[in-house]
Amino acid sequence: MAGTSVVDIPDQELALLAAKAIRLRWEILDMIVKAKGSHIGSSLSMVEILLVLYEKILRYDPKNPSDPNRDRFILSKGHGCATLYAILAHCGFFEKSELDTFIQAGSRLGGHPEMGKVPGVEMSAGSLGHGLSVAAGIALAAKLNCQSYRTFCLVGDGECEEGAIWEAALFSAHRKLDNLTVVVDSNHFQASGSVEEVLNPNPLDEKWRAFGWEVVSVDGHDIGRLYEAFHACRELGKPRAIIARTIKGKGISYMEGERRFHSMLPNAAEMEIARKELGATD
Repeated sequence: MAGTSVVDIPDQELALLAAKAIRLRWEILDMIVKAKGSHIGSSLSMVEILLVLYEKILRYDPKNPSDPNRDRFILSKGHGCATLYAILAHCGFFEKSELDTFIQAGSRLGGHPEMGKVPGVEMSAGSLGHGLSVAAGIALAAKLNCQSYRTFCLVGDGECEEGAIWEAALFSAHRKLDNLTVVVDSNHFQASGSVEEVLNPNPLDEKWRAFGWEVVSVDGHDIGRLYEAFHACRELGKPRAIIARTIKGKGISYMEGERRFHSMLPNAAEMEIARKELGATD
């Protein structure tokens, strides 16, 4: 099983994880551009979150992805699946070479993740707002069956405009699902504008707290702080929300905070800039 109970990450390991995040960003960008896909910005904002989860927090066995004792991860903002695929490949769920088939005809790596096709994918995602309900059901099942696995769910801040999110939040607090953690990728943008302009869900920390959740707010690109947030003392009887403050398009200067890269692809000159900024050599 992957994962650890140590609270601090040594500086050398932090540096290695930070370097891996940079490499992952190039791989994610490269696979999306080659596939003529989209959702680059949404994928890049969640790199450190998934890296910390899969490298340091989740218990899983890539050789036995259906292990009943595994921790569960639900990607509710399924349009960011390029990052999930890259992480799963690096963790050994399937060969890295398969990333080259992303959204190609016949590929199982679709534009939204599909349960039953891709090892390690726990829920088919498409329409936003449903992942937390699924995660709550999985967490409740663990309680009812006296199992120790934990459930983690990643949602977007724009996704927090969906009523289903708050129904699930109420349910989770009511059922005292302290084996459930939601991470909000708060990158401030959605397809049609900033979340503040479209339907402002802020202040997210106060809202989750008001719904009965234990809440931590953290820099979503700081690997050490993310690790601490996942390991901080949990209040018994309460689900946990980590509000991860992130930057859409993180790691590429001209993409950072730019809504257009929610669905646009960079041109050749922009790709060369990204290559240099991410230190890519291939």
